[in-house]
Amino acid sequence: MILSLASFTSFTSWPSGLAVLAYVVASAWPQRTSSEDKNQDRPVWAALCLGWLAQALAILLDTVAFDGPTLHARFGFAPALSVTTWLVLAVYAIENRRLGLPSVRRALALLAAIAVALAWLFPGQTHPQNVPPLAPLHWLTGFASYGLIGAALLHAALLRHAEKQLRAKPVSGQIPRPSPSGQALGMPLLRLESLTLRFVGAGFVMLSLTLLLGALFATPWRWDHKTIFSVLSWLVFAVLLIGRARFGWRGRQAVRWLVAGSALLLLAYVGSRFVLEVVLHRSTAV
Repeated sequence: MILSLASFTSFTSWPSGLAVLAYVVASAWPQRTSSEDKNQDRPVWAALCLGWLAQALAILLDTVAFDGPTLHARFGFAPALSVTTWLVLAVYAIENRRLGLPSVRRALALLAAIAVALAWLFPGQTHPQNVPPLAPLHWLTGFASYGLIGAALLHAALLRHAEKQLRAKPVSGQIPRPSPSGQALGMPLLRLESLTLRFVGAGFVMLSLTLLLGALFATPWRWDHKTIFSVLSWLVFAVLLIGRARFGWRGRQAVRWLVAGSALLLLAYVGSRFVLEVVLHRSTAV
C-alpha cells in the first residue's frame, strides 16, 4: 500500500524525511584525502548519526500502528530492508576505526536512504494484535538474521577490496609500500575473513531460530515461497559453515556461497512480500 499525499505531512513522516536527508548529505559529502585533517569527517559522522537515530524512530513509527486503543504490528518488504540497513550501518560505525572507507560509507548511506524512502512509501500491511505469543520473537530473530547476514556481506565486500589492494600493481613512479602480514584496511586479511564467517555463523543461528519459531506457531505449516526460500538459504549457509570447518573453504569460494545464500534469504521475505504487496496487491499474514 502506497502512502497518500496527506500522509507525507503527518508526524510519522518527519523522521523518515530527516533520515533520508541526513543520509544523502553523508553520501554526497566530499571524500577526504589521506593528507587532510580527520576532523573534516566530523560533519559526515554527524549526518550518519542523525540519519541512524532518525531511521530508528522511523522504523518504530512505521512498524507500529494504532487502531483506537489497540496496538497493531505492521510489516512488509520495505520495513525489513530498512531494519537490515540500520543494523548494517551500526556494525559499520562500530568497526569504522579499522575498516572505514569513504566509498563504503557513501554506498551504505545511499542504500539506507533508499531503504528508508521505500519504507516511507510502502509501510507494509497491518497485522492484528491477536497473534501467537511466539510471533514477535519470530519477527525479531528474522530481522536479526537479515542484519547479521548483511553485515557478513559488508565484510566480504571489504575483504575483496582489501585483496584487490594487495594485488594491485603500483602506479608508475611510486614506491610500493609493503603490507605487514597481509594486512589491509587496518586489519589482517585472515582476521577479516574470520570475522566475515562469524557473522555468517551468527546469522545462521538467528535464521535457525526463525525457522524453528515459525514452525512452532504456524498453524498449519505452509510450504509457500517464503518458507521454501528460507529453508534453501539455511541449507546454503549450513553447507558454507561445514565447508569452512571441514575443508577450509576460503576466499572467493566462501564468498560465492555467502552471496548465494544471501540472495535466497532476500527472496524469502523481502522478495515474496514485494510480489504480494506491490505486484499482486494481496493482504496476507506475515
